[in-house]
Amino acid sequence: MKRKIVLITLSILILLVVGYFVESYYFSENEEDNTVSNILDTDIVKGDWWVPTQEDTWQWQLSGTINTEYDVDIFDIDLVNSPQSIIDILHSKGIKVICYFSAGSWEDFRTDADEFPENVLGKTLDGWENEKWLDVSSYTEFSSIIEARLDLAVEKGCDAVEPDNVDGYQNISGFKLTSNDQLIYNKWLAEQAHDRGLSIGLKNDLDQINDLVGQFDFAVNEQCFEYDECELLLPFINQGKAVLGVEYEIETTDFCDQANNMKFSWLKMDYDLEGGRTSCK
Repeated sequence: MKRKIVLITLSILILLVVGYFVESYYFSENEEDNTVSNILDTDIVKGDWWVPTQEDTWQWQLSGTINTEYDVDIFDIDLVNSPQSIIDILHSKGIKVICYFSAGSWEDFRTDADEFPENVLGKTLDGWENEKWLDVSSYTEFSSIIEARLDLAVEKGCDAVEPDNVDGYQNISGFKLTSNDQLIYNKWLAEQAHDRGLSIGLKNDLDQINDLVGQFDFAVNEQCFEYDECELLLPFINQGKAVLGVEYEIETTDFCDQANNMKFSWLKMDYDLEGGRTSCK
């Protein structure tokens, strides 16, 4: 009888110990998931900053002498290289200005290039010999540089910003970037822009749209019709947000009707983005 009681007692103790470890593991895993979830929540962020609408037309020019004569609602131009006078002219015409800069790559021709620590510079971007991927998992090491660029956007009177190369985790960057690394950095960019009263667009990064559509005010995309991936942009449309985009290779007859039906604002342009264009609207 005593042996039976001892065996039962040992069995109960073993079950309690196993249960403790299982419960500890479960709550530890869920606590970690909840922490990530809190960081990457997808609540819709709204403020009193300007945002583009789905009816707006746009022009995108990142090189050459900017032609301000296009009758559009929005111009998207380079933050640093565009003279203040161009922004002032556009504003005098009632045109809103989106200012472009690269937030995910280092460019050797930028005036702040020497400020980036060497350890955050990765592999060269495919097709862009003067650019290297940034280690966005360590963005705090160069966050002050990005913040200075956003401050410049405010100083020059930009209405919004278009940070480029925010999908390094999907490229051969030279770093072991994860989806979470990218999401955290991209959300930080959105928060910094909004803190300054700037609207912000999500550039490409299609696979993370469902996680970021709440934080970004509009989307900017290249070649979604050519690669048959435009459906991924619909979360922006469903939230009443603008989707701006461009095709380089295919003809307007191959995408304009569909772009208009999807409430996209689409252009046909050359890769150099020097200003020549055909608009679907």
